[in-house]
Amino acid sequence: MNIPEDLLYTKEHEWVKIKDDQAIIGITEFAQSQLGDIVFLELPSVGELINEGESFGEIEAVKTVSELYAPITGVISFVNDDLEDNPEKINHDCYEDGWIIKVTLNENFSKNNLLSSEQYQALIK
Repeated sequence: MNIPEDLLYTKEHEWVKIKDDQAIIGITEFAQSQLGDIVFLELPSVGELINEGESFGEIEAVKTVSELYAPITGVISFVNDDLEDNPEKINHDCYEDGWIIKVTLNENFSKNNLLSSEQYQALIK
């Protein structure tokens, strides 16, 4: 199972990559493997405020529908529009082409509720 060390994670199986004042967010390899073939995503709009722990969209797979939970609070700056026509990109490459949203970090951003790769690996064992 690929769990990149340069990312942070949530107990709800989202990953976060912090780059300057932006956070790139997606779901983990573990999450996509549990969901199966992803067929549809309901995504938020650019400019929307998301709050840590709250749902910001849904991901639909052949097996089930699951909520996407915000790992941080901030304003959505980009949405991966490629996923609308090609949601399977998450199954093929969840850490690169399959990213879901980018968020401008809130000035009070804290990593306290996020997990390291080691902590996430222990969670999914």
